[in-house]
Amino acid sequence: MSAARPVVAEIVRSGFVEGHHYGSLVALTADGSVEWSVGDVTSPVLPRSCNKPIQALAMVRLGLDLPPDLLALACASHSGEEMHQSGALRILDGAGLSEAALQTPPDFPLDDVAKEAVLAGGGAKTSLAMNCSGKHSAMLATCVLRGWDTDTYLDPTHPLQVAIAETFAELTGEQIEVTAIDGCGAPLLSTSLVGLARAFATIATAQDGPEARIADAIRSHPEMVSGSRRDERTLLTALPGSIGKAGAESCYVVALPDGRSFALKTDDGAPRVRPVLMAAALKRSGVDTEAGVDTEAVRGTGVLTLLGGGVPVGEIRAAF
Repeated sequence: MSAARPVVAEIVRSGFVEGHHYGSLVALTADGSVEWSVGDVTSPVLPRSCNKPIQALAMVRLGLDLPPDLLALACASHSGEEMHQSGALRILDGAGLSEAALQTPPDFPLDDVAKEAVLAGGGAKTSLAMNCSGKHSAMLATCVLRGWDTDTYLDPTHPLQVAIAETFAELTGEQIEVTAIDGCGAPLLSTSLVGLARAFATIATAQDGPEARIADAIRSHPEMVSGSRRDERTLLTALPGSIGKAGAESCYVVALPDGRSFALKTDDGAPRVRPVLMAAALKRSGVDTEAGVDTEAVRGTGVLTLLGGGVPVGEIRAAF
């Protein structure tokens, strides 16, 4: 076990611990101080799609004006359901663009039902179905609004990406140490788990301005940020006033309306353990039983049952 990345979850089958997940978590108080942490929460990580609401914030600051459902989609790793794909087309159409402008790699929908419908109809992967098409459509619309080149919108030196990096550093309160390339091809900016949680707390507590618009969009349309059948939607619905975002490589961040925030990442990047850890983090801070919270729903997002012969024989459980 690494001192920096301790065991955060156990894989239990028939009463035997057959494996572990390693990682780090942090909980911040409403004033931004660390309430508790597990592992290394101050070194840079690549938060993957957890960065999207911050990227969308930069676009709103640049003048992007979308209705709440489409602004939520700009923050999304969507499931590729009809509402998501048609929403991305609405953003593009409003900018006088078509799907051909998207530089997202073609993909099938994340949602199993939507993917099966595509396959049953003999369909193929498309850039529109790719889970980042909402963000990319918003990026393109911002470029059109500002008179910037749309062919090079993913270049880190493009004025759009420069502005996003400036907003990102401001909200996280940290210098960007690594600029990588995300799965969708867009620049991927590093921060620590503390910085990520701090950024979301700033958005969640905003009373007006672009930050408040991002928070309100996520709160009013959680299904657009993820999907109709996703655990993220269930959690945000169960936590009134909260905002949150999951990312690849088992990243997750949630902020409450009073400014408390939580961020986590596992080393192996297994998506299955991500909701287990967030539910456990919220429980550790007592959030799951607070007034107005759907306790059963919050705890339910953290239940991951292992099967043997088609029947439950074990679980993945938090170990912090």
